[in-house]
Amino acid sequence: MRILITILALIVPNFTFATDRPNIIFMLADDQGWNGLSVAMHPTVAGSKGDVFQTPNLEKFASQGMRFSAAYAPAPVCSPTRISLQTGKSPAQLHWTKAAPAVEGQKLIEPRIIKDISANEKTIGEMLRGAGYATAHFGKWHIRGGGPGQHGYDEHDGDTGNEQAFKFKDPNPVDIFGMAKKASNFMEKSKQANKPFYIQLSWNALHGQENALKATLAKYEKLGTGKNSQRAAITEDLDTGVGMVLKSVADLGLFANTFIIYMSDNGSGGGRGALSGGKGDVYEGGIRVPLIIRGPGIKANSWCHTRVVGYDLFPTFCEWAGITTNKLPKELEGGSITSLLSNDGQGKVSRSRDSLVFHFPHYQGDTPHSAIIRGDMKLIKFYEDNKLLLFDLSKDLRESNNLATKMPEETNNLHKALNEYLAAIQAQLPTPNPKYDPNQKAMPLKKGGKKGGPESGMQKGKGKTNP
Repeated sequence: MRILITILALIVPNFTFATDRPNIIFMLADDQGWNGLSVAMHPTVAGSKGDVFQTPNLEKFASQGMRFSAAYAPAPVCSPTRISLQTGKSPAQLHWTKAAPAVEGQKLIEPRIIKDISANEKTIGEMLRGAGYATAHFGKWHIRGGGPGQHGYDEHDGDTGNEQAFKFKDPNPVDIFGMAKKASNFMEKSKQANKPFYIQLSWNALHGQENALKATLAKYEKLGTGKNSQRAAITEDLDTGVGMVLKSVADLGLFANTFIIYMSDNGSGGGRGALSGGKGDVYEGGIRVPLIIRGPGIKANSWCHTRVVGYDLFPTFCEWAGITTNKLPKELEGGSITSLLSNDGQGKVSRSRDSLVFHFPHYQGDTPHSAIIRGDMKLIKFYEDNKLLLFDLSKDLRESNNLATKMPEETNNLHKALNEYLAAIQAQLPTPNPKYDPNQKAMPLKKGGKKGGPESGMQKGKGKTNP
């Protein structure tokens, strides 16, 4: 008998049994800015919540968990963030830094990006499934590669993109309620099988705002929210879907052993509220996002002001699952935030580098640029003219006071660190356009490299798209 026990001990993987390991539910909103909820994302910054949004379920959720006031999406646009979350690597390392088509005719030529997750990348789905988890991905995938089923997910909606948002209308706006139901069914099935589960709910909202419930839309139109009515309505519908998921967790008796994470894929500040910039640029409005986590050992209604980034979640989830650090991918850039969660938000995140870099060598919200944050200091570099901006985020959250000339040593040090990082991960950079004509209107490229028409909406130097 002792021999049999010894043999079993050798062949059982190095993690505890299903009932001891936590379930993980990761909810990712689309295009929801830092101030896009009725939940304040900073205890003392008035503009850290929206005036027109009503998200009561997320308010209750936040009161039960920890809010991160300085959480960042890996990129200011969707697909680069999504592949970064799956792999724990930065978009710059992955050579996937933009979602919209490239723009031709500008002063610089944008780097060509890889828009297909490689089979060689080890995803969080594969890591957790290998550790005995049941895995599911519902909603917007948007990184191709054959879809979630090819990358570690037992159940999924397929290789989906933005089109999912427009297929579903009232009474199931952008499949919010359908996704919540699928998540509930997956939880119940996993519980019956006595397996821990990982569910990623990549909500299609806030895309397809016109598909909000008619009753919700009428409510905001009556409130006089004007052009924000559709956005406010789909935000509340999304909050309702979040509430449905939370209710399922409670009804199944899983709250005590389930971590639930809520985040957005990129900012959407647009110069509103406490932040400047927006989607498509690396000012705070483009990359700072809501992040709320509830789960075992996390103090209710607590705050964390340590800077964290989306790809920190990969090693965090792995630690929860009992996966040892020597099993993690070698090129991982994130660091586990479990110590922050268990220590009332206090402490630091241990990463391979002491700074955060956001690389966007493209034309969208602005001209090609990158940013590096170390401590409270943030440097932004623009590639057309090599202009450098320096901000102290502890005193200047709106990034309105450029300190570059007043603090030349800090500027130079951060500039050097930015260049060294980009070189170390072989990041792609924009290159001079020998055919640049300032009198010729720039156009985004369609699939296949053809120029888009005027309907594309890209204006020279300050283009806006909605990928």
